[in-house]
Amino acid sequence: MPELPEVESVKRVITPRILGATIQNVSFSDKVKIGKEVGKETIIKGTTLELFKERTEQFKIVNVYRRSKYIFMEIEKESESKIIMCHFGMTGAFFTVPELSNIEIENHRKHWHVIFALDNGLKLIYTDIRRFGELRALDELNEYPSVMKIAPEPFVKEAYEHYLEKIMSKKFINKPIKVAILDHTVISGCGNIYACEALLRAGVLPTRIIKDLTVNEREKVFKEVVNVLQEGIDNGGSSISDYYNADGEKGTMQEKHLIYGKKVCGQCGGPVLQKVIATRNTHYCPNCQK
Repeated sequence: MPELPEVESVKRVITPRILGATIQNVSFSDKVKIGKEVGKETIIKGTTLELFKERTEQFKIVNVYRRSKYIFMEIEKESESKIIMCHFGMTGAFFTVPELSNIEIENHRKHWHVIFALDNGLKLIYTDIRRFGELRALDELNEYPSVMKIAPEPFVKEAYEHYLEKIMSKKFINKPIKVAILDHTVISGCGNIYACEALLRAGVLPTRIIKDLTVNEREKVFKEVVNVLQEGIDNGGSSISDYYNADGEKGTMQEKHLIYGKKVCGQCGGPVLQKVIATRNTHYCPNCQK
């Protein structure tokens, strides 16, 4: 699943290519159309396909930004304004190309689902192999309450105080630390890969109950989450399975992983163990983490 660094990498690639462009036409794959016909929310969620087109066609893209693992495009037409919200799910991706045939990765080319034809000659194409992602065309953000609960971006000053307040709350204080840092109301954008890496670097077992952590351990976990997320951005994200950025390029952060997906710990050389925590397969080192 694309996490904050992967989504940020996509946002940085697509922004200069789509900003200021007008969406001339929106088209949908047969999978999306059939899904709607049988009552399933396939990719396009919260509206009919007709309403989605009505809320996006002939609108100009005036701003593109990321919050947590979401990309938002603010769009305007005359006195109207809307927001296109995208979450990539497990295998979603954006490509900016002249034509669908220009997507070089066959699996993504084959599994396209939404095409935004722009007036600058490019197409913004959403692909999704497993179809767990979503696109919404919103009048305003409060139509989707989950977004309003996202924690501050981890790189801003207030994020640490927010994190401390959340983990010490009744909801989280008796839960394992990994459960908390995977929750986007606690830390914005940290998914399974970066949580495993951060906890190794912090020297804290993912199973440790929050109330049993020292003040220094709580602080170190947060700092290492921020560090590993920034490192992920700097390296274009982690390309595991089907992740590519909007240029069709893979990131290189996976080459720097010390624990996730490993059999041997990258810090001490000892065996890596696995445990399911919060439904996610967790990699940890019993030598480095206590």
